[in-house]
Amino acid sequence: MQYRKLGTSDLEVSEIALGSWLTFGAGVNPETAKACVTTAFDSGINFFEAAGARGRGAAETLLGGILRDLDRPRDSYVLATKLLFPADEGGPLSGDFVGQQVDASLQRLGTDYVDLYQCQPYGDDMPIGEIMQALTRVVESGKVRYIGFSGWRPDQIRTAMETGGVVRFVSSQLEYSLLRRDIETEVLRLCDGYGISQIAWSPLAQGVLTGKYRPGDEPPPDSRAASTAMNGHMADYMRPEVLASIERLKGIARHEDVPLPVLSLAWVLRSPAVASAIIGASKPEQVQQDASASGVALSHRTLEMIEAALAGYDPY
Repeated sequence: MQYRKLGTSDLEVSEIALGSWLTFGAGVNPETAKACVTTAFDSGINFFEAAGARGRGAAETLLGGILRDLDRPRDSYVLATKLLFPADEGGPLSGDFVGQQVDASLQRLGTDYVDLYQCQPYGDDMPIGEIMQALTRVVESGKVRYIGFSGWRPDQIRTAMETGGVVRFVSSQLEYSLLRRDIETEVLRLCDGYGISQIAWSPLAQGVLTGKYRPGDEPPPDSRAASTAMNGHMADYMRPEVLASIERLKGIARHEDVPLPVLSLAWVLRSPAVASAIIGASKPEQVQQDASASGVALSHRTLEMIEAALAGYDPY
């Protein structure tokens, strides 16, 4: 496993991170989730991510319990979670609300602090100045070490980074994969100018880039696409033309003598702007395989072949 610096922070994060979206507390039982976390540690992964809104806090509760059971030194891994507006608790958006959500996440995770606290957007009228002041307070309190954002627009990023007297973002989390590349435009350039690293979520496009789905076939019964608990965001990726493109990518992966997920993750990590790619897993074997993508370098010719395989693909 190789590691990269997260923005302007002093955090060194593994190139592959283990997330909990649609899995922990929902689609994966606790025993399997624990096996996945154990395998992650064994594979050199030191970066784990949850979110307060996932499963109404169930993902944080499960991940926190697993980390306590494994009894790893707290400074041996990087723990991130996420603030989502509006939370199920309701109430007006305010600085107090931010503080309340941090406290709730810490309680569910069973820890005194998180290394990275990420803030998701809240509409066009998001009071960015108040949010930044509240995030600054939780950093100064010691409950949060660094802050990041997820899904903010360029104008919101600029406003936050130009606000005086507040802490600065060190990371941006956006969906990024062979099948989703919209961050390659303004957001990537803007963040690079501010020294903000990218954390790629869904780098395997909800598991479609594992190659397990074939055009014209029903999804395997044990797959995410077949699970009503986990398939709610997959419709666009399951179109026949998309699956046909993935069949072409399989040939490239065979040529490179790597599994398609490894090829796909290596493509995401080819960018120095990306500090880490967050994987989800329902089996420990998936964690072990995905972790092997760290350090895989794709040649210029291979990158050209990938572009040719995806020619004409429209993610929208």
